[in-house]
Amino acid sequence: MPFSQMPTRDTDSLSLWHPYTQMQDMPAPLEVVGGTGARMTLAGGETLLDATCSWWCMIHGYGHPRLVAAIQQQAAELCHVMLGGIRHRPAKELADALVRVTPEGLNHVFFSDSGSVGMEVAMKMAVQYQQQRKDRDDTRGRPRMLSLMKAYHGDTAGCMAVCDPEEGMHSLFADFLPRHHFAPAPTAGFSASREEVADDISALRACLETHQHEIAALLMEPLLQAAGGLNMYSPYYLEAARELCDEFGIVLIFDEVATGFGRTGKMFACEHANVSPDIMVLSKGLTGGYLGHAATLAQSHIFHAFDGEDANSAFMHGPTFMGNPLACRVALESLAVFEEENYLGKIAELNQLLRDTLLNFSHPAIRDIRVLGATAVIEVHDASSLAGAQAHARELGVWLRPFGRWLYTMPAYITSPQDLRQITHAMTSYFETLEH
Repeated sequence: MPFSQMPTRDTDSLSLWHPYTQMQDMPAPLEVVGGTGARMTLAGGETLLDATCSWWCMIHGYGHPRLVAAIQQQAAELCHVMLGGIRHRPAKELADALVRVTPEGLNHVFFSDSGSVGMEVAMKMAVQYQQQRKDRDDTRGRPRMLSLMKAYHGDTAGCMAVCDPEEGMHSLFADFLPRHHFAPAPTAGFSASREEVADDISALRACLETHQHEIAALLMEPLLQAAGGLNMYSPYYLEAARELCDEFGIVLIFDEVATGFGRTGKMFACEHANVSPDIMVLSKGLTGGYLGHAATLAQSHIFHAFDGEDANSAFMHGPTFMGNPLACRVALESLAVFEEENYLGKIAELNQLLRDTLLNFSHPAIRDIRVLGATAVIEVHDASSLAGAQAHARELGVWLRPFGRWLYTMPAYITSPQDLRQITHAMTSYFETLEH
C-alpha cells in the first residue's frame, strides 16, 4: 500500500513517541511553530516565555540571526563528511577554540553527537587508559566507575548505570546494567565553608579507599547535579576530588553537559574551584542548542596512553556524525556570540535578579530554594504540590516544566530583566493558589 494511502488514527496520532511520558494519558502537546528570543510561538499564535530554554540548551534563545546564518552558510558548503581519515575546517577550528576556552590541560577533543554519547566516550577512554597507562605494571585495568548519588549522566546504557540507582529514573533496567560504585551526594551547599564540607569529603575518600583497585574514574556534575534534583554543592568538594583522584590514580571526569557555557556563573563550573579534570564532557550549550553535538576533552596524559604500534591501542570509537560540519560551524558562532556580547555579565545580572525575587519567598509547601548562576529551583516537600504548576505558568505566558519535587528555571541568557521577573512571578504566584 502506498504511504499516502496508509490508514491514520481518528484521535491524535501516536506515531510520535514523546520522552518521559505515558502516551495513553498525555494531554495534547503544544504545537510550536517558531520562536524569537526567549519566546516560543504556538500554532494558534500564542507565545510562551521559555523558562527552561528547551532542556537548558537554547542559551541564545530562538531564531538568533547569527546562528541561523552560520548553519545556512555551512549547508551551502558542506553538510557532512566522516572524520575517519578525513577532516574539515569547522571541526579543526572548533577543537582549537575549545582547547582555548576550557580549563588548562584539556588539549585534545573527541566529538560525538549528544551529551550521553559524550559521557560514554569519556568512560571508555578512562577504562582503556587504565589498561594502557605506562606508569604502572598492573595492566589488568579497572572496569568500574565511581559516581555520586543524585547523579544523572544520560539515558544510554552506560550512562544509566552511573545515574542514581535509587531515586533515578532507570530502576526498570537494574538487572540489565553493569554494577558500579556510588558515593553519597554532597550535602554542603555552594557557600559552605571548608570545614562544613569535611564530612562529604570523608565519605568520598572512604569509597575510594575501599574500591580503588577496580575504579577507573570518578564521574561528577561539578557543583550542580541537574536532572537528579538540582543539588548545588561546594567548590571545596571539587578541590578534594581532584586531590583524591591524584592520590589514588583515578581519572577525574567532569560532566559539564548542563553546567558548561555559563550556567553556574563561570564559563565552566569547575572554574569556581580552579580545578581541571582529566576528561570533560560538553554538549547542550555547545551549539547554543541549534544542533545536537558533544565534545569529550582529554588531558595529554590520557591522549598519549593511546599511542602505540598496535592498532588495538587506538581509541576504538567513532560516531557517524562526530564533528558534523553544520554543528561545528554553529558551535563556533555560538562561542563567538558568547564572548563578544559579554554573556558572563548577562548571567551575573540574571543571578542577582533570581536571588532578589526568589530567596526570600516562603510557603509551607516549600522545602528549599536554591540559586546558582542562571539556575534557580524551588524544591517542595511533596511532588503532588506541583501538580498544577505548569498550567498556572501557561496562564501567565510562561513555559515551565517541573519534575518530581522541583520547580526550576534555567532561562536563556538573553532573557530580559522584565521577562525574568515574569518567570519568577509564575513560580512564586503558583504557591499562592495552594491551600495552606
